Amino acid sequence: MSVDPMAYEAQFFGFTPQTCMLRIYIAFQDYLFEVMLVVEGVMLKKLDGIPGCKISPSQIRKCTEKFLLFMRDHFDKLFAKMEEVMLQLVLNIPKHVLLPEDRVQEQYPYSKEEFQALQDELQQLQQQCRAEAAAEQALRAELEEQKAVKAELEKILQCFDGLENICREHGAGNFKESYALLTQSAKKLQDVLKDVEQKSEKMKQHDQLM
Repeated sequence: MSVDPMAYEAQFFGFTPQTCMLRIYIAFQDYLFEVMLVVEGVMLKKLDGIPGCKISPSQIRKCTEKFLLFMRDHFDKLFAKMEEVMLQLVLNIPKHVLLPEDRVQEQYPYSKEEFQALQDELQQLQQQCRAEAAAEQALRAELEEQKAVKAELEKILQCFDGLENICREHGAGNFKESYALLTQSAKKLQDVLKDVEQKSEKMKQHDQLM
């Protein structure tokens, strides 16, 4: 059998030429074996019709096996020559022939260096695509966060609108002014509370000294 993988021929035929020749070889071997069995059966029938024949069936079997080995040896030699001719002249694609799917290589030839450059450029583009995808995902996350903040701000504005309406209903005037006064009052209360706490602390210290 040939050691050449003949990958281009396998691409065209859909099977390796060596596999094809192996199947042909096995088919011939099976056919030869079947023929020898038929011949042996005919010989046994003929001998049964000969009176006083001293040739036994075991002797016929030995002769059949010897003849089969002889035929196999000659067949292997003939098949080796046939295989060489088949692989070279029948199942072989000439070096100058291109398959239809590979003709684009003839129209746009490139060297190994150019191919490597294209591979490097493709890798860079893939990295850029991954980076852009990650940036897009980050922007989407930020947009979702902004939407959540906007919703919270709208709730706060609605709360302020409600407070302003309540102030108007109770004659409190402008809500902004009321809110400013409320803030000032709260600050004054905090100052008074702080002053009370300081005085209370001083009185505790005085009582401890007494």
